[in-house]
Amino acid sequence: MEYIIIAIVVLLLLILISCIKIVPQAQAYVMERLGAYQGTWSVGFHFKVPFIDKVARKVNLKEQVADFPPQPVITKDNVTMRIDTVVFYQITDPKLFTYGVERPMMAIENLTATTLRNIIGDLELDQTLTSRETINTKMRAALDIATDPWGIKVNRVELKNIIPPAEIQNAMEKQMKAERERREAVTRAEGEKKANILVAEGEKESAILRAEAEKQSAILRAEAQKERMIREAEGQAEAILKVQQANADGIRMIKEAGADEAVLKMKSLEAFEKVADGQATTILLPSELQGIASMATAFKEVTK
Repeated sequence: MEYIIIAIVVLLLLILISCIKIVPQAQAYVMERLGAYQGTWSVGFHFKVPFIDKVARKVNLKEQVADFPPQPVITKDNVTMRIDTVVFYQITDPKLFTYGVERPMMAIENLTATTLRNIIGDLELDQTLTSRETINTKMRAALDIATDPWGIKVNRVELKNIIPPAEIQNAMEKQMKAERERREAVTRAEGEKKANILVAEGEKESAILRAEAEKQSAILRAEAQKERMIREAEGQAEAILKVQQANADGIRMIKEAGADEAVLKMKSLEAFEKVADGQATTILLPSELQGIASMATAFKEVTK
């Protein structure tokens, strides 16, 4: 009997311990009592009634990622391609998630495929390849509305890969190659144009600098010539001034020496001799000279 009592006590303890539940962070437990929804347990310590209450589902409340395989779609211009999508979702209502739909992930996958086909069916190939952001926005809005009764919120939808047919890929590669060659040719032409412009501007600046240098050189030469002429004129003026000064000094000395009229006449003849310089053909003599004989003698002396 003791062993039986001990076994019963241990069994009761195990049942009691199993009825103690601790809900971790970012999770929720959906509880049922006798098969009916009883409530949703949030984070913390909870106790359930043995054999009556049970945990129907443990729900993860974190944002989750669903990567779906590529789905075949047909564009408006009848091009078949394969597109795989990535859906970011979060469970907002554990009760609706548990009882709203059977196998929620399969439902989201099928809903994503049908929505993607509807959107791509209204676009052409080029629009499909260049309108990823528009497709993502439309898909997110459509999926969010459709999954709201399931307690799921779709936060973001991304097109992971767009895989066109092989022949379309080859044509696109050829087009891209031609476009790159065209851009290369345009870039090369623009580079040559800029280089020619730079060369022309360099030659222009060089010509301007040469002209400026020649102008400065001419100005310097003119100033040097002007300075030289000024110095020559100053030298000649100084020489004339010294000659005149010497003449004035000579006259003053003669005057101070008390020279008579004969000496003055003699000096006058010497002056006329210097004026003639042996080349004069006509000489005017002053009237103060007396006598024709004296004039003839003076003229003879000057001629010699």
